[in-house]
Amino acid sequence: MEPMTRIIARVSFLASLLAFTIPSAPAIASPAAKTVAKSRTTATATFAMGCFWCAETAYEGQPGVLTAVSGYTGGAEKNPTYEQVANHATNHYEALQVTYDPAKTSYAAMLELFWHNIDPTQGNGQFCDHGDQYRAAIFVADEAERRAALASKAAIEKSGVMKQPIVTAILPAARFWLAEDYHQDFYKKSPVRYRSYRLGCGRDARLKALWGDKAGKPLVH
Repeated sequence: MEPMTRIIARVSFLASLLAFTIPSAPAIASPAAKTVAKSRTTATATFAMGCFWCAETAYEGQPGVLTAVSGYTGGAEKNPTYEQVANHATNHYEALQVTYDPAKTSYAAMLELFWHNIDPTQGNGQFCDHGDQYRAAIFVADEAERRAALASKAAIEKSGVMKQPIVTAILPAARFWLAEDYHQDFYKKSPVRYRSYRLGCGRDARLKALWGDKAGKPLVH
């Protein structure tokens, strides 16, 4: 668990990036531009990849991906806020829920994007962000997803590309709560601040060191 001084520093850093006052009671609602009607022709996948700003850009613009929204999952608290999650008050992960078209892509492809955009050897967070809320995980909705996730993990382990054990968890899906509006599409709302954060966190350098040419190529980095 992070010391209180680290939590305060983290929240202060995010506040400086946002450059506007965070509402005291933000509405947990999906932006209209990201709303996609669910039907038999769409499917969803849920992942925790550390900072959800960066997780969004790993999926945005990828073939078959319809939406990628930031949120919280894995905890018991209803309607968790960013401040609660950041202060370890809810046991939630920062997470991403992806809606995709199975006619144009697959859950296996979603898993490939997941692995190549995280450090699967890091158990205490992701990249520069340390703490339970930043841990990576795959949240599986059914047995088919669980088998696919386990198979993808086993394939990476067998390949030997990772020089340390893979510690990424595969967990049952839980209620997904949308994050506050100011977190959604942060790379569009504050592109300079997004790039500054991503570079300062060393995300892309670490991905390149781990995965080489297979490292994730996000929409914005």
